[in-house]
Amino acid sequence: MREEYIDKIDEDLERDIREFRDNDELIEIISQIFKSLSDPTRLKILYALSKSELCVSDIAKLMEMSQSSISHQLAFLKAQRLIKVSRVGRRAYYSLDDEHVFSIFKFGIDHAKHKI
Repeated sequence: MREEYIDKIDEDLERDIREFRDNDELIEIISQIFKSLSDPTRLKILYALSKSELCVSDIAKLMEMSQSSISHQLAFLKAQRLIKVSRVGRRAYYSLDDEHVFSIFKFGIDHAKHKI
């Protein structure tokens, strides 16, 4: 038996919302993505990587931070699958994982600029 709502809720809408609500794995992944984006240093790194593939040394110089601090943040972003690494010889180059990461980041920037 269907629960009664104050307003008319379409059965398809109810089913869609319940499926999302009950998908704990998906919700956890989304939550981790937004947690990853909640750190100002990680946002700055992601911005730089949205412009170009970069090595740790260059990111550190651009951010005016130590390579150790940058490496720590890059490891976190990589673990969250927001960035990827490619190697050329002994050097590692970082870039955004895919267009989805760029889109999320770009929408965030656009929304923030709209609020300013």
